[in-house]
Order: sequence, then C-alpha cells, then structure tokens
Amino acid sequence: MRLAPIALTALALTLSACEGGGDPVQQALRDASAENHAETVQEGVVSAPAHAGGHGATPGDQAFAASEAEMHAGMARASGSTVDEAYIAKMIEHHRGAVAMAEVALRESRDPEVRRMAQVVVDTQTREIAEMRAWKPATSPPRASN
Repeated sequence: MRLAPIALTALALTLSACEGGGDPVQQALRDASAENHAETVQEGVVSAPAHAGGHGATPGDQAFAASEAEMHAGMARASGSTVDEAYIAKMIEHHRGAVAMAEVALRESRDPEVRRMAQVVVDTQTREIAEMRAWKPATSPPRASN
C-alpha cells in the first residue's frame, strides 16, 4: 500500500515547510499532490491528450481539437491588471471555447439530447459572455481612517 510512504513524505514536507516559513499544511498538500501526479503519470494512468501530437486521436477528439486549442490559447493570452479583470477576460475566452465546442456538437451530432444540451450551452454561454463584456469594475468605497 502506498499510503504510508505518501503520509511520511507529507509529514517530512510539512516539517521542512515549517523551517522555511509559509503555511506548512498548504505546502505539504501541494507537494503531496505533485508527487501523486508524478507517480500516476509514471505508471501510465495519465497520458498526454491524444490530439496533442495527433497520434491516436479519435474522430471525436479530432472534431474538437481546433476549438479546444483556440480556447486554451485564448485563455492563456487573456489578462487583466487585477484579479477581477483577469477573471473576466479568461472566463470570456473559456465561454467562447464552450460555445465553439457546442457548435461542433450541433453541426455533427445526431443525438437529440446532445444537441439539446449543446444548444443550451450556446444560449447561456453567449448571454454570459455579453454580461461579462458589460461588466465594469466596482469603485471601491473609501476606507475609514483609524
């Protein structure tokens, strides 16, 4: 069972995080998560997306590859000077990607339930994109001086 080595590693990381400052629990969680991910990848449970290299991509994966790649690229480019502005910019790109994928489903799927869900995505995400584009940062109320 691998639980004991993971627990020991988490304890060691927690203790070392205490010495270096910061939140030791959060650091231990980050380190344990990274270790678990590395073990999973090493065991072959998680692999790179099939469309990343084009090798072994299913027809379904291929249908969404362009819209998925554009969404991820758009989210990576989107930014803002505050967390609020960055969130809005990135979520607009995320929603645009969802709409693009839903449009692929509408164009290529013959399943009535998938087509219904895809249309709901187009309708709701398009409305939410408009809401986010209309968003303006709230002006902060003046701070009370002590």
